[in-house]
Amino acid sequence: MIKEATLASGCFWCTETLFSRMQGVISSMPGYSGGSVKNPAYREVCNGTTGHAECVHLKFDDDIISFQTLIEVFFDMHDPTTLNRQGADVGTQYRSAIFYHDEEQHQIAMQVMSSASKKFENSIVTELSPFTEFYIAEVEHHDYYNQNQSQPYCNLVISPKVKKLMTSYTALLKE
Repeated sequence: MIKEATLASGCFWCTETLFSRMQGVISSMPGYSGGSVKNPAYREVCNGTTGHAECVHLKFDDDIISFQTLIEVFFDMHDPTTLNRQGADVGTQYRSAIFYHDEEQHQIAMQVMSSASKKFENSIVTELSPFTEFYIAEVEHHDYYNQNQSQPYCNLVISPKVKKLMTSYTALLKE
């Protein structure tokens, strides 16, 4: 069954790159969610005035990969203990958030978060909010890593995460 998930874990270039490599993920679209401004632009989101987080909207085949597995990978691939920050990326737009689409996703997210909290020294600050709206990012942000691998941000920030994903989740990756 095809389902949807909306996740924010810092820069959407990273998040899109990681989830797009997983079996069962049909699409991983970068964009914005969780704010109050309709149809925000990247520049507005980066200014921190919209309330939106950079995130990805996933369509996935639940018969191949479960929401629970996606959330387990989500907590393993970023630092959910830093408020409004991932590495050098700072601001509310880089917050850790799960925008759940139904009560089942909410319950699964809470269970996985509780289990994941044992792995971290600091408390998890991931926002759990009901999904309301998703706005697709401008086209230049789509598939950014694959088109810009030589760019310093890609080399220094995204490539190590891709390597970790490939090492830790080999069985879940697309061939």
